[in-house]
Amino acid sequence: MFKLLVGLGNPGPEYEDTRHNAGFWWLEAVARELKVHLQPERSYFGLVARATHDGQPLWLLEPMTYMNRSGQAVAALARFYKIAPEQILVAHDELDLPPGDARLKKGGGHAGHNGLRDIHAQLGSPDYWRLRLGIGHPGHKSEVANWVLKKPAPEQRDALQAAIERSVRALPDLLAGQPEKATVAIHTSKPPRPKPPKPAASGPDTPS
Repeated sequence: MFKLLVGLGNPGPEYEDTRHNAGFWWLEAVARELKVHLQPERSYFGLVARATHDGQPLWLLEPMTYMNRSGQAVAALARFYKIAPEQILVAHDELDLPPGDARLKKGGGHAGHNGLRDIHAQLGSPDYWRLRLGIGHPGHKSEVANWVLKKPAPEQRDALQAAIERSVRALPDLLAGQPEKATVAIHTSKPPRPKPPKPAASGPDTPS
């Protein structure tokens, strides 16, 4: 189903641990899971790795163009390998979800996200898939730019990391073309509570 996995973020050590780089964190976790290494590729304006799934190539991409030029890298690789928008999955930070939540969706608007906005423009289509990784909202629109470029608090980072790990565990279903099954796993942020044990039957030897 998917031929290109993309993680969005900003290059450079000053941005490495900021909320806006959640997509990078996800893609690097995927690379570790698939045992591949991201390498600079000037032709695609980013770090690229090639994996194989069911005998077919699977590309991983971290654009090094800064967030607002992400589409330049995505479109360059997609056009060269003739990858359709619906075969692309883009992981990105999501203000409208709390840390620990993740959502998989296909198509839709960019909701003001500069990376998605440029991918829309460069691909000429919104019909790619997105993995939305919650980073929470600062509460006021005027604080958003500062919020995404700051490091999350430790408990927020831990929650975000848990969402990343959960979505990576769903990778086999995603790559097998079973997004509905993957969605269930990704959207379940907490394990179900175990059912309480049934009370013991009362009797002469049972304390009340």
